[in-house]
Amino acid sequence: MSAQEMMERLSQTIDAHRWDELPALLHPEFSCLYVHTGETFDRESWVQVNAEYPGFQNFRLLDCIADHERAAGRAHVTGTTDGELQHFEVATFITLRDELIVDMTEVWTDVDLAPPVGTRPQ
Repeated sequence: MSAQEMMERLSQTIDAHRWDELPALLHPEFSCLYVHTGETFDRESWVQVNAEYPGFQNFRLLDCIADHERAAGRAHVTGTTDGELQHFEVATFITLRDELIVDMTEVWTDVDLAPPVGTRPQ
């Protein structure tokens, strides 16, 4: 499976909440870094954090560029907190080994963030 196909399969699996299928996409030596928090997860803990994330609704892959063993994707994610719909964007970078994801880096941000006042040219 190419990295492009793996990114698409990963996002479809997450979007469908098929948590029991996630481990089959991940190499036994899988590692994921969340750049925005500094957290690192192994295969089991990354599946768990996704499966147990409160209010998660959808993960829609919007763009992906790839070669055979590496891919970078941009997705829109929705979830609810205290009954309020929230929107996020995530950049996901994967590297394959033996046709499984061995390395992942994710960078998350809230969509509704406002730029700091007075720091942008007018």
